[in-house]
Amino acid sequence: MSSSEPKQTPSSFHFETPLLDAESHSLLHSISDHGGYAYVSMAALAAAGDSRAAEAAGEMAWEQLHSGPWHSVLPIWRDAYSMACLYMARFHFAGGDFKEALRVLDMGVIMGGPLFRNDLDSAIAKVSAEARSVRVLEDGRIDESSLGCQERNNEVAWNLPVKALTNTMIAKMSSLSLEGFLREYFQPGFPIIISDGMAHWPARTKWKNMDYLQKVAGGRTIPVEVGKNYLCPEWKQELITFSEFLSRIQSNDRSDDITYLAQHPLFDQINELRKDICIPDYCSVGGGELRSLNAWFGPPGTVTPLHHDPHHNILAQVLGKKYIRLYDASLSEELYPYTETMLCNSSQVDLDNIDEKAFPKVVDLEFVDCILEEGEMLYIPPKWWHYVRSLTTSFSVSFWWNNCDENSTSSSY
Repeated sequence: MSSSEPKQTPSSFHFETPLLDAESHSLLHSISDHGGYAYVSMAALAAAGDSRAAEAAGEMAWEQLHSGPWHSVLPIWRDAYSMACLYMARFHFAGGDFKEALRVLDMGVIMGGPLFRNDLDSAIAKVSAEARSVRVLEDGRIDESSLGCQERNNEVAWNLPVKALTNTMIAKMSSLSLEGFLREYFQPGFPIIISDGMAHWPARTKWKNMDYLQKVAGGRTIPVEVGKNYLCPEWKQELITFSEFLSRIQSNDRSDDITYLAQHPLFDQINELRKDICIPDYCSVGGGELRSLNAWFGPPGTVTPLHHDPHHNILAQVLGKKYIRLYDASLSEELYPYTETMLCNSSQVDLDNIDEKAFPKVVDLEFVDCILEEGEMLYIPPKWWHYVRSLTTSFSVSFWWNNCDENSTSSSY
């Protein structure tokens, strides 16, 4: 009788958690000091093999994360949530439920603290590898293997703001040197389109392939925006799998409930996609450092309303095309920013339907605009107001960086 390798059973699925093993005692002590005795009790039971206790610990930490404004949540509760996610994922993985294990681990990445981040990342890599080997990541079929750049009807995608493409167009350059970028655009603070800065990116071809996106990200959980834009009262956020998100993009639904993956650090979450892009050399100009790297992925008709950001920004158009309008930073008063702290970087003016009586100053303001084509990058100087509308299925990447003498003090939509 010939010998063979033993067949792996679901109970043998396991991932290592060296940080959790080393730091759990100290974290639980800190949680006890802040009155989290019930959580400590459930976490101890979870570590001993009680799956229900792991779920209970996760629920307790989740409640603490939603006990007030995000900035007021104690950091230990973010780490506590990561801890519970690792325990829950361990039980799901051992039981062969890879989909749920990935969901819980992603929740730990999105909502949890930094203490156990390396454990979360290594666990995600292990679960993803096993899941792909048995083909259980797929939770819905996409009809097309290629992610095309279909356009919605003209009433939606091409319903551009008044006077669009009739004023000065944003200048476009190829083979722009770092010295030329610094002297002509960065220092004086002028926008510029760089037409050939990302031809070498693997993403330019890989991200058009639906099978590839499904393979590397289909089972991952991501936060998305649902609705016209973040200024509308019906706007909301959801947590769905990347596979479901792709299904929504490919659907023929023409409702206002557009689903948009907007300003999410996707590449910090999914390392395979991070390998498909490169940080532009232009982001080193000024001697500062990269502050954020975010994904913007959605169907035709997504809109980011008029707003400004605090940092230098390069928006790289990997897939599809967008209409973008820019107003000089000096025109803030004429663009009627909100007075509320949380929205002070956003304009009250709806460029898709300008109320000229309420906002008379905006009507004759000078602006520059463009159609940002696939493969192009747009440099947006700090504080320049910008409005963005996708004209096709669109996947963009934004790179924020600061000067060496600037501090990162705020975030933006």
